[in-house]
Amino acid sequence: MHQPQRRPLVTLCAAALFATFGLAPLAALAQAWPDKTVRMVIPFPPGGTLDKVGRMLAQRLQDQFGQTFVVENRPGGNGVIGGDAVAKAPADGYTLLFNASTFVTAPMTMKSVPYKVQTDFVPISLVAQAPLSIAIGNKVGVSDLKGLIAAAKANPGKLNFATGSIGSAGHLCTVRLEQAAGISVTVVPYKGTAPAFQDLIGGQIEGFIDPVLGSVQFHRNNQLKVVAVTSGKRLPNLSDVATASETLPGFECASWYGLWAPAKTANDIVAKLNAAVNKALAADLADKLLADGLVPGGGSPADFAKFQADDIAASGKVIAERKISID
Repeated sequence: MHQPQRRPLVTLCAAALFATFGLAPLAALAQAWPDKTVRMVIPFPPGGTLDKVGRMLAQRLQDQFGQTFVVENRPGGNGVIGGDAVAKAPADGYTLLFNASTFVTAPMTMKSVPYKVQTDFVPISLVAQAPLSIAIGNKVGVSDLKGLIAAAKANPGKLNFATGSIGSAGHLCTVRLEQAAGISVTVVPYKGTAPAFQDLIGGQIEGFIDPVLGSVQFHRNNQLKVVAVTSGKRLPNLSDVATASETLPGFECASWYGLWAPAKTANDIVAKLNAAVNKALAADLADKLLADGLVPGGGSPADFAKFQADDIAASGKVIAERKISID
């Protein structure tokens, strides 16, 4: 008697077993996440605004998920060392990147970066925007942005403006201010914000555009003058200072902070993290950010991806026009 072909049955059984014991555990891994410590890499030294916000977020994620979220500072290479560590990490949701807007601008100012922002990472959420302050040394003798613009026009190229790092949000905002106001200043690179503020207060330089949190106390102590903030609205912690847009309509710029995971991280893990960030903001994190002069973020991963793409386009235009380069 002719024996029936058994291969299709065997093939079907193998497929069923693979679905049961192969694919199911993969789905379960994402569903069970997190079941161990999650590492959040911050690619700059501890102590700055980025680090402070990242640690506040990590604590709230830890509280929500019931697993440890440990912050690991991996400074160096204008943020590239930490970013590369995350790009090369397994895409399992246990290694995340918390970074500032320099994450997207640095690769445009460097000859070689070992990853691509838009293909090697998946955006999770915009966490906060950091409006910048236009801070002026007291020796300049101006009290508002109109006075600064007039002084710069009277002395083209003679006002020295610090930048904490080439291609940073503050550096690009300085360039945008030159373009919008029709002025010319000399940009002086510094290795960090602390020495820049020291020289601004001491009168060695005339101006510095950097996140508000760094200048607010110096302003309150009359050690320097914040002549404008670059947010759309006046800030609660600097309510006496006008926005730049009150003098230059539409002028806004900011640093910003976000959360990413390696590319190919499961969509449901990304969704869980995004929901947790939004929940943290809705609880108390937004109020704490506002108290520090930051603007809370939030929204979907798609919202963040568009925000990131728009910033890359805008910043890239400025970097290309001015041929800004670290190398």
